[in-house]
Amino acid sequence: MRTTETASEHVRVEVEDGIGTIRVDRGKMNPLNIAVQDALREAAEIVSADPEVRTVIIYGGEVVFAAGADIKEMETMTYTDMVDRAAIIQECFKAVAHIPKPTIAAITGYALGAGCELALCADFRIVASDAKLGQPEILLGVIPGAGGSQRLPRLVGPAKAKDLVFSGRMIDAQEALSIGLADEVVEPDQVYAAARARAARYVSGPPYALRAAKEAIDRGLETDLDTGLALEAMLFAGVFATEDRQIGMTSFVQDGPGKAKFIGK
Repeated sequence: MRTTETASEHVRVEVEDGIGTIRVDRGKMNPLNIAVQDALREAAEIVSADPEVRTVIIYGGEVVFAAGADIKEMETMTYTDMVDRAAIIQECFKAVAHIPKPTIAAITGYALGAGCELALCADFRIVASDAKLGQPEILLGVIPGAGGSQRLPRLVGPAKAKDLVFSGRMIDAQEALSIGLADEVVEPDQVYAAARARAARYVSGPPYALRAAKEAIDRGLETDLDTGLALEAMLFAGVFATEDRQIGMTSFVQDGPGKAKFIGK
C-alpha cells in the first residue's frame, strides 16, 4: 500500500491494487471543518491525476463516515465570512464529484449534513445496515450548502429530497436504499470490503472509456436530451483514439466478450 499525505493531517490517500482510498480521520465523528474540506479537494486532485488509481473509495473509517460540518467552527462565522467561504466549500465538494474515475462512498455510522453531501458526490454509496443519513441543516436554521439541495433531488427526486431537507430527519439504511440514496446495504463490518469488491469491478476496465462514460452520464443529466446525445456522440467518437478501444474490439473478435486486457492508453 502506498500512502500520500494531503494538506490536512486528517485526510490521506491510500493506493492499493488500483484502488485509491480517500480516508477522512478526524476524531470520533469526523466533522468536516475548513481544513478537511480543503484537504478533500487536494485528495480529489491527487487521485484524479494518479494513473495507478483506477477507482476511488471515500471512507470515514469503521465508526462514522462524517457526521457533518464543524458547527463550532461555523457558529462564529458572519454573513460576510460565509459569502467568502460558501463558493469554496462547493468547489471542494465539486472536486470530489468530478473525479474522472468510478467513485464509491463507504458509509458507516452517520452521513449527515456535509457528510451526506460528501457521499452524494460519489457514483455509488455502500451503506452499513445501522447507518443513519440525512440533511439536518434546517434544524440549525440554515439549508444545505455543499450541494445537498442540488445533488439529492437529482438522485432521489424532488419530493423525497424536500422531505429530508425540510424536516431535517435522519433515515436508516433501508429507507436510504428504498429511495435510491443507498446502492447496497451490508453489515457494518463489511462496508469497506464491499466497497473494495465493487471497486474491483472497474479496476481492470479501460480508464478513458470509463471517464467518458461518467462524463456523458453526469453532464448529460444537466442538459436536454438532444444536447446530451450530441455530447455522447462526441465522447463515443473520442474513445476511438485510444489503444484500449483497439484492444477491446480485437479481443472481442478473436476471443469473445470480456477477455480484453486493457493497458490504460
